[in-house]
Amino acid sequence: MAPYDHDHPGDGGRAAGPRCPICKAPVVAQHKPFCSKRCADIDLHRWLAGVYTVPTNEKPEDEEEKKKDEAS
Repeated sequence: MAPYDHDHPGDGGRAAGPRCPICKAPVVAQHKPFCSKRCADIDLHRWLAGVYTVPTNEKPEDEEEKKKDEAS
């Protein structure tokens, strides 16, 4: 389930449709899953600035190079 597809507290238990993950306003089809270009741009900036990350088990390249140099 996407984070914008859940029920929101205080909505009386009725599904109001998907909500913008940034400001919680109703989604507009033109900017789905956001409500506006502004919210889409805010989300893009957060990704580019490193606010959002995808966890991995990979080590940063610098650490791998240091270990190779130490082993030599």
